[in-house]
Amino acid sequence: MTVAAVSSLVFISIACIILLTSKWKLNAFIALFLVSLFLAITILPSKDVITIMKNAFGTTMASTGFLIILGAIIAIILDKTGAAITLARYILSKTGEKNGAVALGITGFIAGMTIFCDSGYIILSGLAKSFSAKTKTAMPFIAGVLACSLYSVHCLVPTHPGALAAAGILNANIGNLVLLGILFTIPGFLVSYLWIKKITKNKNYDPAPAHEIPLKEVDTVYPPVFLSFMPIVVPLLLIATGSLLNIIQPSPNILISIFEFTGQPVIALLIGVAFALLLLSNKRMETMNEVFETAIEKAGPILIITAAGGMFGMIIKETGVGTSAGMALSKTGLGLLIPFGIAVILKTAQGSSTVAIITAASIVAPMLPSLGLASETGKLFTMLAMGAGSMMVSHANDSYFWVVTKFSDIPANITLRVFSSATAVMGITVFICVWITSLFFL
Repeated sequence: MTVAAVSSLVFISIACIILLTSKWKLNAFIALFLVSLFLAITILPSKDVITIMKNAFGTTMASTGFLIILGAIIAIILDKTGAAITLARYILSKTGEKNGAVALGITGFIAGMTIFCDSGYIILSGLAKSFSAKTKTAMPFIAGVLACSLYSVHCLVPTHPGALAAAGILNANIGNLVLLGILFTIPGFLVSYLWIKKITKNKNYDPAPAHEIPLKEVDTVYPPVFLSFMPIVVPLLLIATGSLLNIIQPSPNILISIFEFTGQPVIALLIGVAFALLLLSNKRMETMNEVFETAIEKAGPILIITAAGGMFGMIIKETGVGTSAGMALSKTGLGLLIPFGIAVILKTAQGSSTVAIITAASIVAPMLPSLGLASETGKLFTMLAMGAGSMMVSHANDSYFWVVTKFSDIPANITLRVFSSATAVMGITVFICVWITSLFFL
């Protein structure tokens, strides 16, 4: 089958998933499974497509499953105990209710420097619902701002594995890249915020349902602010410490080993669960089991859909369409547009920003001299261009898209309209800023 035919089938499959889930309201897992199976049978007849699908499903479940379940436990406890309301009141008291979305965006931006966007959104989704319900702000607006704040840093700053691995492939200076990544993420996030604000204005989107977030103001005892922050802050600090240790790689000792262990996202979230349990006024086993069962029931559908999204992305990766298209672009000689364009195609086609930027770096690395980007500065700008490309577009084949959709309790078509469009705006904005800056330094 020709590259053009394979590319057409991939784009048709993506369109089918979007239509099935948004227009015809088919269950997301069923839509992803059926389209993945069809695409695999059509393009990969010589391979064991069922084995590929099972392995991809299992791999995605393994990488996100514990995070989703533990994050759901924390979110349920914050909700059940009223701790989410305590946090919302405290932050809103500092920013003012009109700036609630801004406060949450800043929180996500800072947290996103050290934590995966998926787990960060899971931890902070309870806060998002609290802000939405308390201030009567449209949930798609709040969700979009939080999702973009976490996502922007995840794609651009090499405390995250994709950017870190790509920097290693290009032999770029990681320290400088961290600083530049944060710098260029700021305009991207600001523009995405303005875009989300505009696209959700006067759309009659609903806030988070009041019954999900206890809002009683009278005769209700809420937990203290400090204890309410602990299940969120402690995991973030532990993960931040673990990420920092991975970057600086100090001489090993017992203390370093402890922080490296607790800095793993799964362990950090488990510690966060322990702090969350302190919020329960009734700590009997029956009460804790009730929380665990509720969280597992809530996390189950999210786990399945997230894994199905990873399965669909793997099938597309197996077709080789992203790599073929990237190699074709390398012959055009368009400077920074080449790494940007390759990352865009890879991201849009197979869903993972991490895979997109690592694969793009592997393709671009041999081309740096011919593109005039072999200098240290050129490598930095190449990395930033690929990071911008890996932002766009997050849609139905991206597991993060489904995390945002399900943990926000908003329809997939609204997530597509608000969040997905914002990722495109953000990626283009970052690339324009990178390209303009490069004119003065390259």
